[in-house]
Amino acid sequence: QLQASGGGLVQAGGSLRLSCAASERTYVMGWCRQAPGKEREFVAAINWSGSSTYYADFVKGRFTISRDNAKNTVYLQMNSLKPEDTAVFYCAAAPGTWIRKNVDEYAYWGQGTQVTVSS
Repeated sequence: QLQASGGGLVQAGGSLRLSCAASERTYVMGWCRQAPGKEREFVAAINWSGSSTYYADFVKGRFTISRDNAKNTVYLQMNSLKPEDTAVFYCAAAPGTWIRKNVDEYAYWGQGTQVTVSS
């Protein structure tokens, strides 16, 4: 079970940190998002050890994914937020050790947390 939190309303240029707590140790974890009227899209992923990460081009340099395995928690630090980042953000998990870069590669999903960026 995955529980996402940390969303909210922020002005453009601001920051938020999302958290995703897992009920048990998970392997690859990622964040995806879905804006109104759009398909869910991949944002970032991290492998089990945290030694490897991958980002969608539109968040590179602004977002950072990390994890604390002692707490079974993954984080998404979001800086320099833009109005186009407004979406419901979902954490997701997948078995195995390799980074997942596509939405449909994730087997387990959290409930989502709303991020709204005002201009």
